[in-house]
Amino acid sequence: MHMSSDGLKLLMSSEGFRSQVYLDVAGLETVGFGHRVLPGESFPHGVTEEDAQIMLEDDVTLAEGVVAHLVYVPLTQGQFDALVDFVFNLGAARLADSTLLRELNKGHYDRAASEILRWDHAGGRELPALKARRQREVALWNAGSSCARPSAA
Repeated sequence: MHMSSDGLKLLMSSEGFRSQVYLDVAGLETVGFGHRVLPGESFPHGVTEEDAQIMLEDDVTLAEGVVAHLVYVPLTQGQFDALVDFVFNLGAARLADSTLLRELNKGHYDRAASEILRWDHAGGRELPALKARRQREVALWNAGSSCARPSAA
């Protein structure tokens, strides 16, 4: 399963594009469409939107793989997209250790959706942008139609 165009639109609108390296709300160096700058990477002159798109595709592929590896129950496209966006934004470890994943893998889809909404804090405070992103993820979660077992790409 791969992220749909609706999921990608949510992710790109949530992240926005920045050509120069900046610190995200967690204080991590970031560039492009929310690409976390990795050790050994350097962007002294920033990135073009085309470069950012390539990095985004790679980052989304990694997030899709995480979801496929961690989720054992069938997902709709919307649920898959919401989880890929969640992993892209927060990282694999946050999903792996979450009540969200435990509830989902028990087949408690509604409880899992409710858990998504709890991830709207950074630095010990609620952030309106994260709250809105989580709400959009839940809307995407509820919009999906057909279930399919996520498969590794």
